[in-house]
Amino acid sequence: MHLDAIGRELAGHWFVYASMPIIAAIIGYVTKRVAIEMMFRPMEFIGIPPFLGWQGIVPKNARRMATIACELLIGRLLDPQEVVDQLDPDRLAKEMEEPLRQVVQDVGSHVLARYQPNLWEMLPPVAQRLLLSNIESRAPAVTRKLLAEVMADVDSFVDIRSMAIENITRDKHLLNRLIRDISRAEFTFIARCGLVFGLVLGFVQVVLWALTQQPLIMPIFGLVVGGATDWLALKMIFHPREPKKFFGVGWQGLFHRRRQEIAGDYGRLIAEEVLTTDAVVESLLTGPRSDRLFGLVQHEVQTVIDEQSSIAKPFVVLTVGSRRYQEMKASAAQLAMARMREAIMPAAGYASDVLDIGTTIAEKMQMLSPMEFEELLRPAFRQDEWKLITVGAIIGFLVGELQVLLLLG
Repeated sequence: MHLDAIGRELAGHWFVYASMPIIAAIIGYVTKRVAIEMMFRPMEFIGIPPFLGWQGIVPKNARRMATIACELLIGRLLDPQEVVDQLDPDRLAKEMEEPLRQVVQDVGSHVLARYQPNLWEMLPPVAQRLLLSNIESRAPAVTRKLLAEVMADVDSFVDIRSMAIENITRDKHLLNRLIRDISRAEFTFIARCGLVFGLVLGFVQVVLWALTQQPLIMPIFGLVVGGATDWLALKMIFHPREPKKFFGVGWQGLFHRRRQEIAGDYGRLIAEEVLTTDAVVESLLTGPRSDRLFGLVQHEVQTVIDEQSSIAKPFVVLTVGSRRYQEMKASAAQLAMARMREAIMPAAGYASDVLDIGTTIAEKMQMLSPMEFEELLRPAFRQDEWKLITVGAIIGFLVGELQVLLLLG
């Protein structure tokens, strides 16, 4: 096309040509936003399984991503034994003393009333209180002994890694928040990259369309803007891992440049959402290794009952029978275990203040290699990022085709 013809074309359709870079920028931005949302939504598969439909990449791969994150968390950032060693068993026992006294009273009176109803009711209140007081007096020593055994080998009683994986996997909204909150700046960067790259390519599109008037120019550019800018933005988040200069301009992958900020956010989120005191206590009492704790509690409770009834034991066995006496001790242990949460939770505040898990994680993250640090977020992108790029390209192609229809219509 001659220059005069190009000039007339530009003058006659100036509004259309002026809109091309703007539309290209919008394509770049919208495709990035769509790609970001597709990472997290929908929470469950929508469509016709197994291929015709979509589920957010993060919730779809929840267990895999949680496992990778927790392997790094427990393997490199947090040693449960090292953390627990910071606690003072005497202070923990002190925090539990008052609620434990109430538990002992309730368990003792319930068991005695059940297995020795006549004898218990015949005892005057003073005698009842004395008997319970004797049992209570042993409780602090028993508590300290239990705490010492648990704290000496915490991994035998609580599987922190499995607990964290299950908590994250079970609550897909939690995993979404973990990924989204620590990488909010990266997602904003991706969207803005789409805007800028799209605008630049839009000017190239103007020139090529003016020169060729080929209908394929628009959809091809839409495909390039939608797909290539997705790919480039993803690369710029993680690469280069160390600061480098390109054409005199310094650049470092945004995720690595924000290491200190991300470490603080990640540590806080893990402490507040995953490795909470409630979650650890729940795992201790009901997790896959809780039978170890129950065994300890059962042994100590039964020992205390034997000690307190040592003088009257022949009389007790005679009145209730040997089998019922053993049942009584087992029942006391089960009730004590069932009420253990009430006794432990008052110490949670002290434990949280001393351990400060969030700060510990953040400090350890500063010591990770760039590759290890990248693994915090990279699994959210790596396996299915080609899908995001493909979707961006398809959306860009369709919008480009729409441009053609408007130009030629």
